Amino acid sequence: MTTKSNVKVLSGCKREIELDVDPGEVMKEFNDIVAQFSSRSKIPGFRPGKAPKNIIKQKFYPELKESLINSIVPKALNSEFRANNINPVGMPVVTDFRFKEGEPLHIKAQYEVWPEFELPDYKKIKLKQKKVAVTPQEIDRSLEDLRERSAEYVPVEGRGVAEGDYVAVELNSRDVNTKRALSLEKGIILAGHAENEEALNKNLVGLKPGDESTFVIEHDKGHQNKRVAGRTIEYKMKVVSIKERKLPKLDDEFAKDLGEFKSLKELREKIEKEIISTKEKAMQNEMAEEVIQKISDKLNIDLPESILEQEHIAVMRRLLSAYPQHNPNKEELDRLKTEGKQKAEKNLKSHLILMKVAEKEKIEISDQDLQEEFKRIAKANSLPLAKVVDSINKEGKREELRDSLVLKKTVDFLIEHAIIEG
Repeated sequence: MTTKSNVKVLSGCKREIELDVDPGEVMKEFNDIVAQFSSRSKIPGFRPGKAPKNIIKQKFYPELKESLINSIVPKALNSEFRANNINPVGMPVVTDFRFKEGEPLHIKAQYEVWPEFELPDYKKIKLKQKKVAVTPQEIDRSLEDLRERSAEYVPVEGRGVAEGDYVAVELNSRDVNTKRALSLEKGIILAGHAENEEALNKNLVGLKPGDESTFVIEHDKGHQNKRVAGRTIEYKMKVVSIKERKLPKLDDEFAKDLGEFKSLKELREKIEKEIISTKEKAMQNEMAEEVIQKISDKLNIDLPESILEQEHIAVMRRLLSAYPQHNPNKEELDRLKTEGKQKAEKNLKSHLILMKVAEKEKIEISDQDLQEEFKRIAKANSLPLAKVVDSINKEGKREELRDSLVLKKTVDFLIEHAIIEG
């Protein structure tokens, strides 16, 4: 398709290609586009498809040229890339385009490639042995969490509302200044909770089912509930029912109620094993980061700007998700941007290192490995295996999952070949 081409290195990963496309190929494509425009254009005095080409070109030349660019440039670039074994990263950007009928079409475009680099010695990297231990206090905290989740809410008898009770109430309200009734609300209130209005907590304590209390609150203009912000509201509150939270005793019966334990001792042993497993996984992750970082420290890799920007955006989204209730101020945002850029560079560099090691060591994932991962995902999410496989295939994530497993297997390879020092 091309008559000549030239590739220039602009920077580490950035390249520029100039090429001329054979005029015969160009005019064939251009005439086809003119014919398409002619067939669907309404030109006074001519039936569709019968208007002379010169009239179509005169009337629609900018659109014809744009269609030619969209049609022939991708084909010409892809053909040239294949012919020269070039694998661009992302989409090439056309920076110059010159077209004159009967002459070669001139295209200039910029694109990026993955960096070429040589790995340092990545075997026998020294890592510090990390010990995993579980304290009785950690087991106690986990038991307490289980106990909290097993709490029951039982009706209160013989007393009024106390802090910590869950109280079902009916709440009538009216604007003191306008005398206008607002609404009747029903809901559950946690008595004494710090986020409740102080007047609400004060008037709630001691009330019994059927009791009522009336109180007035002058709401600030900045109140989060816009309906009452800046207004003085009179509330009439009626207690419907009271429930208190009761925690089970930590004994053998508690363990048996969880369904799979004969005693509290057996439950503690199970919790200890789970904590050890979690810590071992965390330790493996730390060792993985350490071994990759030690390889990375020995390399200076140019990173493709377009891919780095994509990773930076992805990292920023994750960092900003930690601010769901408010937008970070300028100082926080500047800090996050710097942190995000550093994290993106580290992520991309680590990815390139692992892919290079995997290629060199011929680390691959078999269909059987992939099937085992499908089973693991299905079990972890309590889903039928067929549903998991179908979902991954429909979303086009099969190869993405395979690549992820290659990286994991490569990390395991690096740790296995490291020297663990005590």
